[in-house]
Amino acid sequence: MPEAKPAAKKAPKGKDAPKGAPKEAPPKEAPAEAPKEAPPEDQSPTAEEPTGVFLKKPDSVSVETGKDAVVVAKVNGKELPDKPTIKWFKGKWLELGSKSGARFSFKESHNSASNVYTVELHIGKVVLGDRGYYRLEVKAKDTCDSCGFNIDVEAPRQDASGQSLESFKRTEVVEEEKKKKKKDDDDLGIPPEIWELLKGAKKSEYEKIAFQYGITDLRGMLKRLKKAKVEVKKSAAFTKKLDPAYQVDRGNKIKLMVEISDPDLTLKWFKNGQEIKPSSKYVFENVGKKRILTINKCTLADDAAYEVAVKDEKCFTELFVKEPPVLIVTPLEDQQVFVGDRVEMAVEVSEEGAQVMWMKDGVELTREDSFKARYRFKKDGKRHILIFSDVVQEDRGRYQVITNGGQCEAELIVEEKQLEVLQDIADLTVKASEQAVFKCEVSDEKVTGKWYKNGVEVRPSKRITISHVGRFHKLVIDDVRPEDEGDYTFVPDGYALSLSAKLNFLEIKVEYVPKQEPPKIHLDCSGKTSENAIVVVAGNKLRLDVSITGEPPPVATWLKGDEVFTTTEGRTRIEKRVDCSSFVIESAQREDEGRYTIKVTNPVGEDVASIFLQVVDVPDPPEAVRITSVGEDWAILVWEPPMYDGGKPVTGYLVERKKKGSQRWMKLNFEVFTETTYESTKMIEGILYEMRVFAVNAIGVSQPSMNTKPFMPIAPTSEPLHLIVEDVTDTTTTLKWRPPNRIGAGGIDGYLVEYCLEGSEEWVPANTEPVERCGFTVKNLPTGARILFRVVGVNIAGRSEPATLAQPVTIREIAEPPKIRLPRHLRQTYIRKVGEQLNLVVPFQGKPRPQVVWTKGGAPLDTSRVHVRTSDFDTVFFVRQAARSDSGEYELSVQIENMKDTATIRIRVVEKAGPPINVMVKEVWGTNALVEWQAPKDDGNSEIMGYFVQKADKKTMEWFNVYERNRHTSCTVSDLIVGNEYYFRVYTENICGLSDSPGVSKNTARILKTGITFKPFEYKEHDFRMAPKFLTPLIDRVVVAGYSAALNCAVRGHPKPKVVWMKNKMEIREDPKFLITNYQGVLTLNIRRPSPFDAGTYTCRAVNELGEALAECKLEVRVPQ
Repeated sequence: MPEAKPAAKKAPKGKDAPKGAPKEAPPKEAPAEAPKEAPPEDQSPTAEEPTGVFLKKPDSVSVETGKDAVVVAKVNGKELPDKPTIKWFKGKWLELGSKSGARFSFKESHNSASNVYTVELHIGKVVLGDRGYYRLEVKAKDTCDSCGFNIDVEAPRQDASGQSLESFKRTEVVEEEKKKKKKDDDDLGIPPEIWELLKGAKKSEYEKIAFQYGITDLRGMLKRLKKAKVEVKKSAAFTKKLDPAYQVDRGNKIKLMVEISDPDLTLKWFKNGQEIKPSSKYVFENVGKKRILTINKCTLADDAAYEVAVKDEKCFTELFVKEPPVLIVTPLEDQQVFVGDRVEMAVEVSEEGAQVMWMKDGVELTREDSFKARYRFKKDGKRHILIFSDVVQEDRGRYQVITNGGQCEAELIVEEKQLEVLQDIADLTVKASEQAVFKCEVSDEKVTGKWYKNGVEVRPSKRITISHVGRFHKLVIDDVRPEDEGDYTFVPDGYALSLSAKLNFLEIKVEYVPKQEPPKIHLDCSGKTSENAIVVVAGNKLRLDVSITGEPPPVATWLKGDEVFTTTEGRTRIEKRVDCSSFVIESAQREDEGRYTIKVTNPVGEDVASIFLQVVDVPDPPEAVRITSVGEDWAILVWEPPMYDGGKPVTGYLVERKKKGSQRWMKLNFEVFTETTYESTKMIEGILYEMRVFAVNAIGVSQPSMNTKPFMPIAPTSEPLHLIVEDVTDTTTTLKWRPPNRIGAGGIDGYLVEYCLEGSEEWVPANTEPVERCGFTVKNLPTGARILFRVVGVNIAGRSEPATLAQPVTIREIAEPPKIRLPRHLRQTYIRKVGEQLNLVVPFQGKPRPQVVWTKGGAPLDTSRVHVRTSDFDTVFFVRQAARSDSGEYELSVQIENMKDTATIRIRVVEKAGPPINVMVKEVWGTNALVEWQAPKDDGNSEIMGYFVQKADKKTMEWFNVYERNRHTSCTVSDLIVGNEYYFRVYTENICGLSDSPGVSKNTARILKTGITFKPFEYKEHDFRMAPKFLTPLIDRVVVAGYSAALNCAVRGHPKPKVVWMKNKMEIREDPKFLITNYQGVLTLNIRRPSPFDAGTYTCRAVNELGEALAECKLEVRVPQ
């Protein structure tokens, strides 16, 4: 049974976890205990107190059959690191994403002001198969959360008559049904139809049903089934019903099958309540009691609820048609255009008619909005195009195309058209009552613009005239007054450009001596010797306002280190106000840290103040994170402190671990760990893991370190088993053992053998490289010494515990008398055929190594024919091709000093016997004949098993079997035909088979009628021989190129003439283009698909011993025009 999966909701981390948060499943590492019953449904957390990333969870709904259902949820984007991926599921795992475009549709919107995502699930024309448990899942990088809800489907309500009474009854019935449902479900989240399915299923199918419908609390389910002692109701019509749901890819076919109890029952199929009629789309099959509906080439229209009815009984199912993933073949491309240009953003997908979603900066672009905006959509086969006829600045941004098989994005950059200034505005100095004229010239005559004075738009009046003639723009001010002095600017419409000039009013000024006061900087601690320090957290805004006094007003200068800082715009800038100079940092960074100096000066003097700015941040990630050692379920993790601690001491570290290939990291410590070495436990042997470390200081948690290299917890094997001594000589010892009981995921690389002299504690390795087999011979040992031996298994995790002999071994060879272990098949005569191999392996024993000698008849063997190889344990006798001369008795002797053992091996090499001799017909009487013969001169060195006798009529000479394995050298052949004359032949048979040639009778047996003497009629035999002669000659032919042709003729001659076909006097041999046939003298030459090259003169020549004949024709091949 699979272990329970963790809850789909993301568990809150650390101290921020709410105490009242419900737990859907126990933690993975918690000890197993009896499952507690879930709280009643009315005590579950309400939607008003959202947990996780949900601001509003989807509510359970109840809807009538045939109506639409809408489910809405809201997601808090502030809790997510990136744009979320939304998935809807039916049950636990059946994803509804493939239903887009059928009855299931989805909608997603984003409110950028509040950063809230609103998602909706629409189900059109709800059917009974839609009821059940559903789940909404939200994912964004490492963050994942989900929540469930139920959809109940009710039957359509009745007419309005009696509605008041029915409303009261329905209220009571609904309340009773809710109580009963809560009692039956026991708050396990399992719909009633699944309970009915479980009650009727076998115990062996519980796990499969639980996995199919996403039931994770298996113990609770089994406990609930044990309480419900319900008698299973067997269907009278159905012995096997439809599965609850089927799924098929679009374009494929699906078979729905039921099995009925009576094959004579009539059965009807329905789709969404409408009866299905047989067609090429829907095929009905009857196989015994099985009734099968085959739906060919499934489309999204086949995504529906199906039912089958037999009499009054029905069973239901739902078919899900899954669309193939739509892949992006040609993605969007970045574009840079100017205002007013026409823009086409095109993407090509893998399927025609596919549904794609266009988004701009995370907001979906719809066809409804396209009528208000300046864009439109276009489809061209597999290409989808977004068109802007007249692009504006508001259209710039990042555009994204999303399909169910991928996505792509590109950026649209819209820039203002460049306007060239041909004549700029010049500064003017005029006197009172004079005229001031500002004039400029631009490259575009159609460009309009506005005039501004000190940032305020200038309006035409009696004294002010504004004109635009062609490329020239003028501002004329008559009767200039002192209040007209200022900065004048011309700004062209639609361009990020401005032209500025200054109007100076010339008048007589009276100078006076102002009050003078040296500058002064007002800080909490001012002075050259005082240390002013400010600490700011990285990412925060810093605004340092410094009050300044002095007359005339002093000029403030800021320095960072020794460099003068004058920037007035950007992230780091200086802002000047009356009696105050401000230094602003929008988002503090590490490089902003340092000493800042403000210096104020005026003609009377200067003042200086220094401020040290310290920027504190989260530390850098730890470095050199690595695994130093591993065990069966543990690993040691070591790392180095971060190079930069963020300006605050590192208080500790957080460690996380995950399986390789998984995206889910598991925290290993919730309190910071102060050391740089950590032991991770409770891991599974043989699984690859990765680990990472975070550094923590007073500001926060660093980014994660680099992942460790994947590692696998493994342990050494257990000790080898049954270590024994197999053999001992004067200098060697052979050991044998069995593999360890426990090898583990690390496998075993081999074994190491070590030995130790008795009385010593030093173990000497006998082999440097591990041996794979369970046996080893230790060599070069001192004779007579007493030595202990041990064996250890070695794998990637190291050495196992040793297996040691209980007693030391004395290194001395034990004498053993010689003994020949003659195999059973060599204890009798060993028979082989001539030409076969002789390969005899005879094992023996004895120590020390005995001396082995082969002889034949007391004489040594012929080494040119016989090859002998002897080892410590056996001797091999080998002849490549056996001959009759190799037959005989062979003696094998094995001797050690004065001890000796011998064995005799008899070999017979046989071949086929010769034919019988002197085969004669000795006597004929009636229809019988006595045939006798003598044994063959050569019996093939084998006993003759019998004789094979055949007879043949002299007229036909066709041989027929008479006797098989006749043991005697004579036989009587009966039932011969009167008037015929017979020959007889005899084969010899031995162990190798029949002889190559037979012995044929020298005389014949003529069977005559009794009392009648046959007198042959004298006649002269007719001579049928004749020279070849063509009865039908060849005829000239005209054929069309490409169509097969045949040339025919007929010839007669005896003996049968040899026929040769020629083309242009050249013989036609084995050419696949030509096929030559000869059927009873009718000759045919077939030419396969002739071409103009095949035209020419064809000749047929027939030759026998009496002469030859020729026939010719011309073949013309025409090419069709």
